[in-house]
Amino acid sequence: MISPEPGEFLDLLTAEEIDDLRTAGRPRRWERGATVMNEGETADWVLVLTSGRVKVSSHTEGGTEVVLALRGPGALLGDMSALDGHPRSGTVTALEPVEGIVLRDFPDFLRRHGRVAVLLMRLIVGRLRDADRKRVEYGAYDTTVRVATRLVELAERYGEPEGGGVRVALPLSQDELAAWTGASREAVSKALRTLRDRGLIETGRLRVVVHDLEELRRHAR
Repeated sequence: MISPEPGEFLDLLTAEEIDDLRTAGRPRRWERGATVMNEGETADWVLVLTSGRVKVSSHTEGGTEVVLALRGPGALLGDMSALDGHPRSGTVTALEPVEGIVLRDFPDFLRRHGRVAVLLMRLIVGRLRDADRKRVEYGAYDTTVRVATRLVELAERYGEPEGGGVRVALPLSQDELAAWTGASREAVSKALRTLRDRGLIETGRLRVVVHDLEELRRHAR
């Protein structure tokens, strides 16, 4: 049974559209740490995640990784390259074991499902708005505010109750958090220490527990 995240591609489809997607595609699985898609490659297939979470990242000319997004069950990946034929704009890496439906000739699927094509346009617009919001964050707020914002998002999307707090059920490293925040590892480490000292969070290896989500929200933007 697939439990897509709210608002993701698969969550917006009808049962009939999902059945057609499964019929047209084929299942595939990747282990944690595996590269699902490579930045710069040209490919005609898309992936709809059915379980597990991935990160979408890109690299600067200097080799620095920039995390563009985190995606979970129900997400559609690789659609831009499949639609315009240009090389992929990001690398997709499995943060945990993931499964999905690989679909070739995505434009044909959209031609047969005009309603889905309209939904996809709305999803793409949402991604652009999110990218614009993050650019504003990078220029307007310091690292502690940006880290708090990302932790709130993680707690809301992947949080599980633990001892009166919320544990982020996603194995995200400090380097990956830095790449997602648009800051150095040292700056993120300092920001996490500040939030720990205020009693808002607890951290460990690939582990974050938010003790006071409401107060953390007040530190975020």
